[in-house]
Order: sequence, then C-alpha cells, then structure tokens
Amino acid sequence: MAPQRVAVIDYGMGNLHSVESALQHAGNCDVVVTHDAAVVAAADRVVFPGVGAIGDCMAEIKRLGFDRLISEVVASGKPLLGICVGMQAMMEGSEESGGTECLGLFEGVVQRFPGGVDKQGNTLKIPHMGWNTVQQTMRHPLWYGIENNARFYFVHSYCVTPTKPEAQAGGCEYGLPFAAAIARDNIFATQFHPEKSHDSGLQLLTNFLNWNGSC
Repeated sequence: MAPQRVAVIDYGMGNLHSVESALQHAGNCDVVVTHDAAVVAAADRVVFPGVGAIGDCMAEIKRLGFDRLISEVVASGKPLLGICVGMQAMMEGSEESGGTECLGLFEGVVQRFPGGVDKQGNTLKIPHMGWNTVQQTMRHPLWYGIENNARFYFVHSYCVTPTKPEAQAGGCEYGLPFAAAIARDNIFATQFHPEKSHDSGLQLLTNFLNWNGSC
C-alpha cells in the first residue's frame, strides 16, 4: 500500500519538525512541511499546527492566503488535524492580541485562563503547562485505542469553550472546564500537543493516518 501523503502547513509558527517526526513514527506516511498551496492540495491529509500569539499567527495565515487554503481543505473532505493554536485559529475569534478575528470554522471565542486557585487551593499558574487528563466527550475514530481520561501534554494561556457543546470531542479542566479537542465532519483539533504526549499522542496520530474523515 502506498504511504499516506501528509502536508504539515508551515506559516512560520510552531515546532513543525517535531510534528513531522511524530507523524513518521506513527505510521506509513510521507510527510512534507510546506507553505506551498499546491502541495497541500495534493496531500491525502493535512495538519494545521501553531504556537505563539494568535494575532501573529492569523496575520501570517491571512498574508499567505492560508485562510482560503484551509477552507478549501475542509470543503474537500480530506482529514484535517489542528494542533494547539491551530485549534484556536479555527474559532470565530480570540481575546488575545487585543482581540483577533479567526477562521470561523467553529462557533465560539478563545478566552484567557482566569488563573486563581483550584479546588484544592493550589495556585493555577498561567500558562497551563504540563500533563492533564482528557475526558472523551464524543465517540470519534481518533480516540480509538486511547483510554478515557488519558493524559496529554498542554502549553497554553488561552482556552476554548465552543458555543455548541456538541462540537467538543474532549474536555479538560484547569480552574475551569475547557475543550481539549473539538471535531466536526473531517476536522479534528486538539489544544494539547499529540507530538509531545508519548503513547497516547502517538496513538492519536496513528488514528489520524487511518481516519477517512468521517465521524
């Protein structure tokens, strides 16, 4: 069987080669990190990662025309995986960077963690950094072989609560409940970093390579 062709969208934001390496380890695939729209269009599946401030990310996404490109990927039906800021960019907007318009693939606004203390009285440092459990709130092929409440690795100061609860595929809590994953049709996106999440993250990437883009 020919290897899957996976395009990792490069708009200058994110540790793309760690994603590339994890995907290659996850299954039989040819991975290319690219800013070439034609290469993305020719791929079997697409990864949309991101780290950093959403204002900077969205400025580059729009400058390079990747807002249109991502819409075309969604319309094509091919599997699309968003990671971290890539997930946040899929929302309508974000409070970060003085307020930022995003791609509008999902309803809802990205908000900053309020900080404070948790139920045990522990100070909640911002950013939320490290391992946390994820409750699977939707049956989805990307959860195959992953235990409910498995631990994944997070690094973020802003969080997502989709307007429509049915868009949430996984939940987490850090002072308040938030979406650890969202999904619809051929889109699956995670706030956590699967490429840094050891066995559970690797299984999710393997599932992505095997996914036909249907929930």
